[in-house]
Amino acid sequence: MSNKAKYDSIFIEIFEINQSDLTDQLAYQSIPTWDSVGHMSLMAELEDEFDVMLEMDDIVDFGTYKTGFETLAKYGVEF
Repeated sequence: MSNKAKYDSIFIEIFEINQSDLTDQLAYQSIPTWDSVGHMSLMAELEDEFDVMLEMDDIVDFGTYKTGFETLAKYGVEF
């Protein structure tokens, strides 16, 4: 499974959404499940799946589906 497929799968599972919902407009608090609790669940799952430890600034700045690619790239995750 590619890193993009893993990334997408995490979003779909955590937020209980469909593949078609994964757009550049998907952002923190744009859907009911992406609240503060959902955000921390997402961060924990991404850290586990990609074997990284995100810095607090990156967790706070991780505000959209799109920016997640840039954030994880900083930790060596290739998409």
